[in-house]
Amino acid sequence: MIKNNLVNLILLRLQNKAKKITLGRWLVISIPMLWLAAFFFIPFLVVFKISFAEAMIAVPPYSPLIEWDPDNAYATLKITLGNYLFLFESRFYLDAYLSSIKIAAISTFFALLIGFPIAYLIARSGPTLRTLLLALVILPFWTSFLLRVYAWMALLKKNGPINDVLMMLGIIDQPLQILQTDFAVYLGIVYTYLPFMILPLYANLEKMDMSLIEAAQDLGAKPYQAFCMITVPLAKPGIIAGCLLVFIPAVGEYVIPALLGSSETLMIGRVLWDEFFLNRDWPLASAVAIFMLIVLVGPIMFMRNGNKEAL
Repeated sequence: MIKNNLVNLILLRLQNKAKKITLGRWLVISIPMLWLAAFFFIPFLVVFKISFAEAMIAVPPYSPLIEWDPDNAYATLKITLGNYLFLFESRFYLDAYLSSIKIAAISTFFALLIGFPIAYLIARSGPTLRTLLLALVILPFWTSFLLRVYAWMALLKKNGPINDVLMMLGIIDQPLQILQTDFAVYLGIVYTYLPFMILPLYANLEKMDMSLIEAAQDLGAKPYQAFCMITVPLAKPGIIAGCLLVFIPAVGEYVIPALLGSSETLMIGRVLWDEFFLNRDWPLASAVAIFMLIVLVGPIMFMRNGNKEAL
């Protein structure tokens, strides 16, 4: 009898402890969920709703989706798909999407090309040098993003330091037009988002078991073969994470193409700005933003599946 009571008491305490753990886990999970709901889902729903409205000269500059007739107690739902149909009818928006994806993809490729050796060097450095190199990677975040882009404008202009050095070395006879070109946009995006490529790669490479490379070399693999067959496959999760962190914000980039690019540099971020603040066509701008999100879902799902396979 005493033994049964003791067992029941232990089970009751374990159940109470399990309830406390479950409650605590839900409390921890609820905080980021509330954050996402407040700063992602609710703004997304607002923009999604506006995309089905019609542009108006009013405040706010779009028609309401639900019109209420108080006399007859009658509500009318007015939804228009014209904004989305206009995106497919106009070649301008298709070109803007394709140009944004092309610039973001090329920038991501070069960020990976530059970031991988840097991340590898940091991961294989000693503790002191590693700390110093990581600080140098993070250091640009201590200054304003806008200030760094303005600094590139000063460097790339015709009478800037880069042209001066090239002319002093005799490489060129007259200043090059670097600023307000697509090259300047690529340069600005790669420079700005390079830390987002390096840091996930470093976190992945730092955990890599170096004995696998030594084993491959002992079996006769040359350094580049060991790199291609051991290092790159093991670094695949970091490569995918870095590419996502660079590609996604680069597609919707506005500041860099506006300051470093020419008037012909077409990116969807500039189109959004023009529709919202110059044309004040909020419903069309909302449709452009929603469709951009849909365009980004494909690469995200593709890279996410690739990441799962790598893991």
